[in-house]
Formats: sequence, structure tokens, C-alpha cells
Amino acid sequence: MKDHYLLDPKITFLNHGSFGACPKPVFKDYQNWQRKLEEQPVRFLREEVYHHLKNARDALGAYVGCDGDDLIFVPNPTTAVNTVIRSLNLSAGDQILSTDHEYGSLVRAWEWFTRDKQVEFIQRELPLPMTTHEQFVQHFWAGVTDRTRVIFLSHITSSTGLIFPAEEICKKARDAGILTIIDGAHVPGHIPLNITEMEPDIYTGACHKWLSAPKGSSFLYVKKELQELIKPLIISWGAEVDPSPSPFIHENQLQGTRDPSPFLAVPAAIRFQEENDWESVKSQCRRLTRETRDRVYEIINTAPICPNSEEWLGQMATVEIEVDDPEKVKNSLLEDYAIEIPVFSWKDKAFLRFSFNAYNKQRDADKLINTLRELL
Repeated sequence: MKDHYLLDPKITFLNHGSFGACPKPVFKDYQNWQRKLEEQPVRFLREEVYHHLKNARDALGAYVGCDGDDLIFVPNPTTAVNTVIRSLNLSAGDQILSTDHEYGSLVRAWEWFTRDKQVEFIQRELPLPMTTHEQFVQHFWAGVTDRTRVIFLSHITSSTGLIFPAEEICKKARDAGILTIIDGAHVPGHIPLNITEMEPDIYTGACHKWLSAPKGSSFLYVKKELQELIKPLIISWGAEVDPSPSPFIHENQLQGTRDPSPFLAVPAAIRFQEENDWESVKSQCRRLTRETRDRVYEIINTAPICPNSEEWLGQMATVEIEVDDPEKVKNSLLEDYAIEIPVFSWKDKAFLRFSFNAYNKQRDADKLINTLRELL
């Protein structure tokens, strides 16, 4: 499978989780869309693009389990969440309940919102190690108060690489009348997703990570009943030029001139996985992730942050390492050993996160283990 990717063959790439990696057939489809755009840019952007976007939305909707007209394309989940945050109508004293595992840029966005609106953004501390999803739900839900209006939760966390029980939280929130906003940046193409069955109010996912679409392709899903509440991040031509069926789509999907090719190549990414038995690929990568995590803990002295099970782990795992300078270790892994892997500080401790995808083999895991033996 490595021949299908454009990755530098001299680098052992163990960081699919950050920005993904686009396969050659998908990248070719992306470039084909760019060529079509450049052949007749006026006709393409004024007339044809809406039909193409509709087809891409429908293909993605079928893949993630929702109506294609209930989602819009956005460049990244950060844009999606900022769009939603700026559309919320909360009152002073209202609370947004989240966790202390959320993505940093989105925490900053919520903190900005709370300063402006005088509401509370509460990051409930989740003690490590994790135990079971059932205990997670019980502990997290104990943070709900009579002032909780919104729950913002990662489906898979970025720093810790943990799968959270988002569906169970969504169900409890529906029963309590609390709005749910789920950050699923790492989910599409990684673990099963059926938005209709999960029933979040709002869900965002990246297509350029585990689905391996071109960079700058993500989506924002909003339940039909709430779509009229979503205000565009940028006011543009909207219904004046866009024939799409609802204000949610035509006010949000094109906000000024930009290249829509990453969005239009998403169906090619879906086809690529369908044609390459991706369930088998994911199964092998999950196994390699768990086996590698066990091997890492044979050479370090820190405690695991969760059980080594598919309940918590997909194709990505994070381990605490005892080093003083995570950035120095990260640079050494890349410059001295040609391993691309994130090493970072989180909660005043150092962590290393590795991820495996179709282009990785056992020898990549072996190289990581042998290198860590030398460094740690």
C-alpha cells in the first residue's frame, strides 16, 4: 500500500493523525478538479460547482450516515466549530460542559466566546487511567448542572488518542434537553460513524485525516431543526447565486472565491477505501497499534492511560514518556532516525503519540521500538 502514497520513502511516517496522507489516486482526482476549474473558471464557479458540490455532499452523507443536505463542506473542524460558536444564543451564567482532553485551538475559541458572552466553559477533569466507557459516562455526566446548555465533546481526542463514548453522551443529553456539539475530527475513515444513529445536534469531522482526502476538506453536520440557527462565518453571495435547497447550505458552502477541489475529491477518497478492502486495513492497523503499545511499555516505566482495547484505541495511541524536553526528542527522532512522530507536553508531562495506516508495516513499528530503546 505504501506505493499508493506520495510520502517520502526515506521517512518512517507514524503521524497520520495530524494531517493525514493523501493516496496518489485521490490526489490525481483532486488535481483533475483543479484542471477543470482552470479550463473555464467562470463557468465552473458560477454554474457547475453547485451540482458538483451536491454530488460530493451526497456521497459523504451516505458514508457518514446522514442526508447530504444536512452537511456543508468546510476547510477544517476549527472553522466548523467557530461557525457554531458564533451562532449560539446563550445567556450570562449558562454553562458549556467539556473535558480537559479537548483540542487546543477549540479550547481557545470557547474561552474567547465565554469572555464575550459571560458564560462558563467548564473542562471537566477526566482522571487517568481510563477504565470503561460506562464509568466515563457516569463521571462526565456528574458535571452536568441545571445551567448546562451545551456539551462539547471529542469523539476521538487529539492529544491522548482516546475514543470517547460520544453516542451514549448524546443520548443522555437529548433526554436532558442539552445541545450536543461533537468534534469528530479523527473519526471518518478511522472508526465506524453513523450520524443518524448517534443523533448529535452538531457534528464535525475531517476528511483529510483518516479518510485521506486532500488537505482542507472537512464537514459540518447540523440537525435539520437547528440549521436555521447557524449563521455564516463570512457573509457572501449566498442565495443570490447558490441554487442549493436551504439557507444552511447556500449561506455557508461558498464564502468568497476559493478552490473547491478538496471538497470535490472527497468521493474519490471514499472510493479508494472501498476498492482497497479498508476494513481489513483498519483491522491490521488497530492490531499493530495495540501490539506496539505493549512493546513500548516494556521499555518505559510510566502507567498506561487506558486499557489496551478497541473500546479506547483505534489506529492511534499515546504513551507518557519521562523526558525533560519533548521538542528535543521529537527533533531527534526526525533528524537522527528519520521518524516523523509527535512528542509533546500535555498537563505538564511528556507524551508520544504514534499512529498507523495502510502504508505502515511491522518494520515501522520495529524501528520505533529499537529507536526508543536507544533514546529512553
